[in-house]
Amino acid sequence: MLPTKSIRPVDGPVNGQIRPPGSKSITNRALICAALANGTSTLTGVLDSDDTRVMLDSLTRLGFSFQHDPDAHTVVIEGQGGRIPNSKAELSIGNSGTSVRFLTAMLGLAGGDYRLDGVERMRQRPIGPLVEALQQFGSKVEAISPGGCPPVVIQPCGESAKSISVAGHLSSQYLSGLLMAAPLLKQDLRIQIEGHLVSLPYVAMTTAVMKSFGVKVDIEEQDGIPTAFLIRGESSYSGCDYAIEPDASAASYFFAIPAIIGGETTVLGLGKNSLQGDVGFVQCLEQMGCEIQVQEDSIRVSGKAKHGIDVDMANISDTVQTLTSVALFVDGPTNIRNVAHNRVKETDRIGNLAIELRKLGVTVDEREDGLTIHPAAMNGATFDTYDDHRMAMSFALIGLRQPGINIENPGCVSKTYPEFFEDLERFVAGPETSGV
Repeated sequence: MLPTKSIRPVDGPVNGQIRPPGSKSITNRALICAALANGTSTLTGVLDSDDTRVMLDSLTRLGFSFQHDPDAHTVVIEGQGGRIPNSKAELSIGNSGTSVRFLTAMLGLAGGDYRLDGVERMRQRPIGPLVEALQQFGSKVEAISPGGCPPVVIQPCGESAKSISVAGHLSSQYLSGLLMAAPLLKQDLRIQIEGHLVSLPYVAMTTAVMKSFGVKVDIEEQDGIPTAFLIRGESSYSGCDYAIEPDASAASYFFAIPAIIGGETTVLGLGKNSLQGDVGFVQCLEQMGCEIQVQEDSIRVSGKAKHGIDVDMANISDTVQTLTSVALFVDGPTNIRNVAHNRVKETDRIGNLAIELRKLGVTVDEREDGLTIHPAAMNGATFDTYDDHRMAMSFALIGLRQPGINIENPGCVSKTYPEFFEDLERFVAGPETSGV
């Protein structure tokens, strides 16, 4: 792909339907559960992207056996019944947050001689709360970069505890990793949440995937909010056939198209019973004046967004950048709150997002936990993407209406959606079903 991608504005409304590729979040969760299961699992709808390749490469280095067909979007994996075949390995994680957190939890509870490292940005992404939780268990785990960041070094386990706690304010992936790894143990494990748990829908996704592979998680609540999770010692995963639904975060870019330029988008494969909290993005568009229709196996968004909103996006934080692109084309400011954890993702998705949007000539107010976008007449801009796939995909939406938009390092979309720009161009060119 060229080092800079120019986006051409689109005349008039666009009507189309698309099935985005499989969910990255579900794919990596299903791979962990299938690897630890008793028996063979067949996964369909598997996403083929940088993040999922990192997970598959790590499973290979750990000695798991599978057959991956990227064209058919399938993985057939031989579960090892809760056993890690190789007790020593070095894993190259790239910048995959799900991979480093899920694998650290799995290997930390299993014990062994492991090292997990990634790109320079990975060495700036905190994993300390997960390391501390594993140390409470008795695991010998250390994050050796300043601030409790990778590389992560794991050594064989010491004594094991039956109850641990984990901080929830930076990432729900710490908890998700511990939950998925807990069936490795032959004892009960209770996980207490410290403080506010962000991105709660992702934890619900985790427990739903675990249930499909035969493991039930008991949840303690206070005032309807989960406070602790219990996995029984007799729990074990069973191999199964598992279908992975399309990625709701990727779908958000196509939901935003009618909101920006008019028309209608129907996303296939997502609906009323989707596991992914990011389907809630369409409710933001509805508040902005779009019409939405949610069916069993499809979601439709139609009409332009009209006005700004004030919204808490803590549970759908991966769609913040998408919403800011829509917010540029409405009447009145849009205020996004409670997403401070976005600062420690692939890039600072608050500070760096504000820097880039200001290139358009608009005013962006930045706060620790969010930002406010004040729409105004805009000029063209060349956007840096900070090697963040969501920056590139959200900025592309701006160019569908605003002339003069260029995106540097567009190839970074390969992290979760390698065919994004091709699918986007086909979609706006005319009605057709694109994607997987």
